[in-house]
Amino acid sequence: MKRPHASNDVRARALAAIDDGKSVAQVASFFRCDPSTVRRWIRRRTATGSAAAGTRAGRPPLIGPDQAAALRQQVAEQPDATLTQQCQTWQTATGTVVSLSTMSLTLRRLGITLKKRP
Repeated sequence: MKRPHASNDVRARALAAIDDGKSVAQVASFFRCDPSTVRRWIRRRTATGSAAAGTRAGRPPLIGPDQAAALRQQVAEQPDATLTQQCQTWQTATGTVVSLSTMSLTLRRLGITLKKRP
């Protein structure tokens, strides 16, 4: 399993240790990361002026954060609709075709459940 990215705070502290004269190996050992990672942070800071993590690659979501309010309203207007019906209503309203899994993941991310009973 992949480890999560180091926080920007960890990167800044590691680079401060490098600036204070610690070796790459010492810093990598202390922060429990690979020496090549520390060297990559140094290269990034030299090239861009910041060692902050960049944006992660990937496709943008079909139902973005800016459309959350519209989706919440749709579910509020049709609380008893099935997931398939929600997908069809979304397609009619926005023209964007979404799969059942996309709709399900988006609703889960927004904390919306489609339970019929509490």
